[in-house]
Amino acid sequence: MDSLKSLFLLDPDVTFLNHGSFGACPLPVFEEYQRWQRELESRPVEFLGRRATALLAEARAALAAYLGAPADDVVYFPNPTTAVNMVARSLRLQPGDEILATDHEYGAMDRTWKVICGKTGAKYVRRPIPLPVTSHAEFVEQFWAGVNQRTRVIFLSHITSPTALTFPVQEICRRARAAGLLTVVDGAHAPGQLPLNLPQLGCDLYTGACHKWLCAPKGSAFLYARPEVQSWLEPLVVGWGWSDAEEYAPNPEMGGTPFIRFHQWQGTRDLAAFLATPAAIAFQAAHDWEAVRRRCRVLAADTRHRLNALTGLPAICPDSPEWFTQLFAARLPDGADTKALKTALYDDYRIEAPLIEWNGQKFIRVSFQGYNTQADGEALVEAMGDLLG
Repeated sequence: MDSLKSLFLLDPDVTFLNHGSFGACPLPVFEEYQRWQRELESRPVEFLGRRATALLAEARAALAAYLGAPADDVVYFPNPTTAVNMVARSLRLQPGDEILATDHEYGAMDRTWKVICGKTGAKYVRRPIPLPVTSHAEFVEQFWAGVNQRTRVIFLSHITSPTALTFPVQEICRRARAAGLLTVVDGAHAPGQLPLNLPQLGCDLYTGACHKWLCAPKGSAFLYARPEVQSWLEPLVVGWGWSDAEEYAPNPEMGGTPFIRFHQWQGTRDLAAFLATPAAIAFQAAHDWEAVRRRCRVLAADTRHRLNALTGLPAICPDSPEWFTQLFAARLPDGADTKALKTALYDDYRIEAPLIEWNGQKFIRVSFQGYNTQADGEALVEAMGDLLG
């Protein structure tokens, strides 16, 4: 992994253990990103007016193949938050309808559903999943007990942001399909960290970030939608791709299905992050990323064990790839000042890692990516030992 570190643009003076927040882009992928930006600037009208449709179709096809999905069921978005906002605003929720989630969801998603429920009279139900978790089978039963006759939508993280836990979304989606419930999966942390085949996963809608673990440039994400649900998804921005049967015929220059046209075309914007995403997929394939992920999992498990031994606090989940791979959360003492610790960790030790407060509990969340080494984990444990006394 030492050789991979030189291929990233990260500051060599910082021990970067926070890939989970915004990712990090390898130099060859970033150069491809800039190449697309230069092409746009050299011939703006030709690029956006005559080439963009075909270029985006190629980039979508590459991403869809990586996700195991048909190209016409995947569309690029700048981030998962935007994609979920579109889905949530498209739902025809009624007063009393319920959206069932866990209390481990990403804060921006909690806020999105709260706003939508405030407008519609629906209810956002955050099902408590206490720590430590034990088995996926127990999680399924625990979560599914929150389903009732008012439940209309299930919203679930594939890998949670605050607690870094992998949830068994496939079994939840299977049960939801049988019960006639819509499933929306927030997979922000999954692409590049977990192998994915979205049709087999069984969800209705799935959003993921390419700029996190897949290492694409910032601003590349996607929404996957089963064909059966695409017709009621309304674009956040109505642009030239939109059409109706009464007055506006489909614009042939926009290309693609209504789902693609409606959501892909939002006016003038920089498409370079989308177009460079296939380069990120190719970069990981060329560097045997399956082996990289396995090495990172070993580093993550070892560092988690050492942090738990340092604090004397129990792990929040079993030491199993079923629950975490390259990203984990470890408990901190109740009396820890997370803001002061985070500041000191960066200012005094040049280590970048988020410290999180969730449900009255305190954690450090640690990411291991291909550029990290055993020395990075050791530096973190040593620094935390100093700071926690």
